[in-house]
Amino acid sequence: MADRVGLGAGTPEIASLAACGSGTVIEPGVRIFGSERVRLGEDVYIGHDSFLRAYPQGELLVGDACWIGPGCLINSFGGVRLGRRVGLGPGVKIISSTHSRDDPRKAVIDTPLDAAEVVVEDGADIGAGAVLLPGVRVGARAQVGAGSVVTKDVEPGDVVAGVPARSIRDSV
Repeated sequence: MADRVGLGAGTPEIASLAACGSGTVIEPGVRIFGSERVRLGEDVYIGHDSFLRAYPQGELLVGDACWIGPGCLINSFGGVRLGRRVGLGPGVKIISSTHSRDDPRKAVIDTPLDAAEVVVEDGADIGAGAVLLPGVRVGARAQVGAGSVVTKDVEPGDVVAGVPARSIRDSV
């Protein structure tokens, strides 16, 4: 078994972030790992007990005036970009990697990671508890319903919901 190394406390220190704009609020209980690869714009809000993790190969970029609700998890192994004025409801999860399953005889955890950037464009809103999977792009001003699982791109201005998420624009 390989030696395991802990992540540390993840206590957010503004000075260790790659960038942090004025007016940004980071609530108590937030954990930020790989802070040197995290760029926060101006007037960003990060809610209590959120978990943000950046990697050398996958930056986490958060645009101006974004709202990240409490209890969110953002894992940017493949990179995550949030545009301006993006809202993430409580408990949203953004995952930018998955195991490749290159050999079905292996335990999944022993297979390599495939990384793919997740992008949420300006003015989009992601409902509470939604999950964005690797490689998806949520278009500008699109809305993702609470509890949805987004497995493919969402067109600008569209409204999607469900598991997997599908357009419900005509139903609204």
